[in-house]
Amino acid sequence: MITYLKGKVKYKNKSYIVIDVHDVGYRVFVVPQFQEKIKEDEAVELYTFQHVGEDKTELYGFEQIDELEFFEQLIHISGIGPKSALGILTQAKVDEVKRAVIHGDSSLLTKVSGIGKKTAERIILELKNKIDVSDKESKEFLKGGIKDDVETIDALVSLGYSLSEAREALKLIPEEATTIEQKVKAALKLSGKK
Repeated sequence: MITYLKGKVKYKNKSYIVIDVHDVGYRVFVVPQFQEKIKEDEAVELYTFQHVGEDKTELYGFEQIDELEFFEQLIHISGIGPKSALGILTQAKVDEVKRAVIHGDSSLLTKVSGIGKKTAERIILELKNKIDVSDKESKEFLKGGIKDDVETIDALVSLGYSLSEAREALKLIPEEATTIEQKVKAALKLSGKK
């Protein structure tokens, strides 16, 4: 099983990259947020999951080990395959998905193509007791509400932000901004957009 790759990016498109590792090219499916950060002919290191299906073998790559571990938790849930799990991690970062699960908020999960309310509720039910929130940083992060954050990100994207720009803007918004409207205004003010 291939669990780690280190090489140069030879090609990238919307859904995957090709990594040259000692003159062998590996096609690896990655989240768009990671793909936006890398360039062709740039060195890259990925933790990978090798999915062996009936008619094909696919690699899924992750920048951080916690992303890979959460991906593996997701695909062990009935009805969630690698594409859906990657779709969830495309929609939100691992901590954001964990926060949605802890709060029982299925709205983030149902935004992923192919995941309806019942599947989202199954994900929440199966993962709720498996998420480790023992460290102080995780506890602080999980306190916030995911629904407002998702709606704020959606609003910023509709105003012309890329998904990654909207997420970064959300991190910079002062705590005093509590409503979605206040958060959007604060993000626009911080970026200089009006």
